[in-house]
Amino acid sequence: MKKETVTKITKWLMDFMFFAGIIVTLTLPLSIKWVGQYVEGFAEHYAEIVVIYFILGILAVLIIGELRKMFRTVVADDCFVYENVVSLQRMGTYSFVIALMALVRSIVYMTPAMGVVILVFIIAGLFSKVLSFVFDKAVQYKDENDLTI
Repeated sequence: MKKETVTKITKWLMDFMFFAGIIVTLTLPLSIKWVGQYVEGFAEHYAEIVVIYFILGILAVLIIGELRKMFRTVVADDCFVYENVVSLQRMGTYSFVIALMALVRSIVYMTPAMGVVILVFIIAGLFSKVLSFVFDKAVQYKDENDLTI
């Protein structure tokens, strides 16, 4: 597959997830009320679930927003910039908060998959933080090299 095709598909997918995430997050009170008609746990803990999923939705949209910022630097062929270090740090923090909120959600409404979700976001948070350190070093090397020239 050509680089341009992958770039266009990736950009479209990130844009779609970003705006769909905003819409889904904003419509949570209505959708959870509707699901509550069919799932007893949602009806019992309506307020808690709306708050928890609203926070999770905001964090997910923030992560996708950071990815979109980073993607712009990749398209511009200038990905080793300090802004990407900051984005990776933020994504790591958002991932840890998602893991924490998933743990809180497990207390309110437990499902077997929550353990997997918590583990995945802890690993994603660690990966993002470590990758930010790698990018920070790369930016330092790039800056030193640019000064040499």
